[in-house]
Amino acid sequence: MKFLVVDDERDVEMLFRQKFRKEVRQGLLELEFAFSGNEALELLKSKQPPDVVYIFSDINMPGMTGFDLLEEVKEHFPQIKVSMISAYGDNDNYERAINSGAKEFFTKPIDFDSLKEELHQMLGN
Repeated sequence: MKFLVVDDERDVEMLFRQKFRKEVRQGLLELEFAFSGNEALELLKSKQPPDVVYIFSDINMPGMTGFDLLEEVKEHFPQIKVSMISAYGDNDNYERAINSGAKEFFTKPIDFDSLKEELHQMLGN
């Protein structure tokens, strides 16, 4: 299962690679990273159909926000599940994310235990 992380903070890549090292090593998960919404869309459009199954996107990014990306993904790639993350766990962001079709909403710092639980459900484990 290919999992795309979209965040303008590049240190997030190392954190995800570290937290999901076991799943990647076992071949359950393949991690891909984009550092902007536009980069994520280019990556999705580069393969027809895209092989990404799940997107984990930050909300607050320069240029295209996570909400803009969610809208684009829902319109062009409705089969891909999207979860949102924000440093601000306020109700407005939560409700907007869920009402816009996000599967889950996480706040920073990321609770990797609940994220792993989410992924294992998708993997059927």
